[in-house]
Amino acid sequence: MPALHMEDLPEKEKLKMEVEQLRKEVKLQRQQVSKCSEEIKNYIEERSGDDPLVKGIPEDKNPFKEKGSCVIS
Repeated sequence: MPALHMEDLPEKEKLKMEVEQLRKEVKLQRQQVSKCSEEIKNYIEERSGDDPLVKGIPEDKNPFKEKGSCVIS
């Protein structure tokens, strides 16, 4: 199936697509950013203890640790 390029469509089709998109968006339930950001912050803080990017990976469980060193003399 070929890609759909907006510039190739007639103006009427572009407007139809825009109206369709706006109809979908108007049905979405919206929330205040202040409430959502607080929920996201709490979610992150609750799980930060299990996050390997925050806590690090134990050496014995690190699949990427170097197995040996290379010495050039």
